[in-house]
Amino acid sequence: MRMMQSATRRFVLSAGGAVALAAILAPRLAMADEKAVAEELKKLYGDKKIETGKIKLDMPQIAENGLVVPVAVDVESAMTEADHVKAVHIFAEGNPQVQTCSFYFTPACGKASAATRMRLAQTQNIVAVAEMSNGALYSAKAEVKVTIGGCGG
Repeated sequence: MRMMQSATRRFVLSAGGAVALAAILAPRLAMADEKAVAEELKKLYGDKKIETGKIKLDMPQIAENGLVVPVAVDVESAMTEADHVKAVHIFAEGNPQVQTCSFYFTPACGKASAATRMRLAQTQNIVAVAEMSNGALYSAKAEVKVTIGGCGG
């Protein structure tokens, strides 16, 4: 009889631990969406107008492996002290984390260009926003169809 009580208590404690871990991880496993990207942009820039143009987002239309999707950004800018790109932020509408990466530039960079690889959980839109030294904001969007792999499985 004592053995049964011990096993039951062990089971309850382990089950309780699993539930607590799930409660901690569940919010992190939720996927972002277009609204989450808009909220993140509002946090960063308030109600500033974001225009299209000046920024080129280069990504494959179809990613055969969502684990390593190449992304490159180029922003048209003179890259002078008076007119340069301060930052480029990249957002994913279908990943657990809304903002995937940021690149920061100075006039000494000479060119506002960067490339990396990112993990995509599923087919989704990628949004890049360039922040200029004069406060102007420019964006570009690309849809990437993920066929296998992804960080979501």
